Amino acid sequence: MKTRTVTRYREVPHTEIGETRTITEPYPVEIPVPPRDWDHIVLTAATAVAIAFTGVSVAWSTVSAGALLSLTASPLVAYPAAGAYDAAWLTCMALEWLSRYDPDRARGPRIAGYVFLLIAMAVICVHGAMASDLIVGIAGSVISAIAKILWALVLRHTAQPLPYRTQALLNVLRGEAGAELALAAQRRQLVRVRGQHAAMIAAAQLADPVPVVFAERDTVGQARDSVRAVQAVLSTVPGLSADEVVEHLTRLGVPYDEDTVRAAVDAERDSKDSGSAPTLRGVPPTITDTIRQSMDNGIEDDAAILAVVRTVHGQAVLPSTVTRIVNRERAARARKEA
Repeated sequence: MKTRTVTRYREVPHTEIGETRTITEPYPVEIPVPPRDWDHIVLTAATAVAIAFTGVSVAWSTVSAGALLSLTASPLVAYPAAGAYDAAWLTCMALEWLSRYDPDRARGPRIAGYVFLLIAMAVICVHGAMASDLIVGIAGSVISAIAKILWALVLRHTAQPLPYRTQALLNVLRGEAGAELALAAQRRQLVRVRGQHAAMIAAAQLADPVPVVFAERDTVGQARDSVRAVQAVLSTVPGLSADEVVEHLTRLGVPYDEDTVRAAVDAERDSKDSGSAPTLRGVPPTITDTIRQSMDNGIEDDAAILAVVRTVHGQAVLPSTVTRIVNRERAARARKEA
C-alpha cells in the first residue's frame, strides 16, 4: 500500500532553565494514499470535453447568428442577441440538471432544450446558405448538436433514478415544503393587509376594528357590529337616512340587523342635535365609548381609566389597547380645542 508523509503538530512540555512550558512540535506521519478513482477521472475528462465543445459551439453559433442578424441590425446589437440561441438550450440543460431527481420535472426542460437546439442549428444553416456555402453551415450546426448530445450523456450518467417509493416520498416532502412556503407568504400578506386596515381605522378615528369571524354571532355581537357599520358609513357619507344606510350596507355586502341599523341612525341623528355622545339601548358600550365617558366625567389618569374599562369589559382588556385609545382621544380633543 502506498503512503505519503505529512507534517502534523502537537503540544509537548519543554523544560529549559528549570522552567517548563508547552511548545508546538512538528512531527511526520505516514498516511495511506487511496488508489486512483478512475471512474471519477473519466467522468471529469468527459465533462471537460463537453465544456470544450460547448465553448466552440457558443462561439461558432454567435458568429453565424450575429452575422445573419447584422444584415438588418447594428452589429453591436446583433452579436449579443445571437448569444441567446445557445443560451436558451444551455439554460434548459441547467434546469434539467437541477431536476435530476424528479424525472417528471426534468422532462419539460429536456424537450425545450432540444427545440432550442434545433432553432440554433437552423439559424447556422441559414447563415451558411446565405453565404453560398450550405455545407459549412451544416458542419457548424453539427458542433452544437455534438455539444448537446455530450451533455445529455453526462447528465444521464450522473442522474441516477430513484426507487419508486423513494421518489414518491421525495414528492410528498417537496409538496409539504412548498405548502409551508406558500402559507408563510400568504400570512405575510394578511399581516400587511390587517396593518393597513388598522392604520385606516386609526386615521379615520373610528371604533376599534372587530376581527371577522365566520361563525354564528350572538345577538349582542350582531347589534354591536351593526352599530359600528352605521358609524363607519355615516362618517364617510354623513347625512344619509336609515333607508339609504341600509341600501349602502347591502351594496357593500356588510352583514347587519336592520332594526339595529335604523335605531343606530336615529341615535346618531339625536346625538348631533343634542351634542352628546350617541347611545343605543340594548347595545353594550364599546371600549372606546367607556373611555370617552370616563374622560367626560373628568377621569384623566391612565391607571384609573384602565380600572374603569376592566370593570365594564373584563380583566382581559390589554393596557396597551386602553393607552392607544386614550392617546387618540386626547389628540382629537386637543385638535377640537385648538
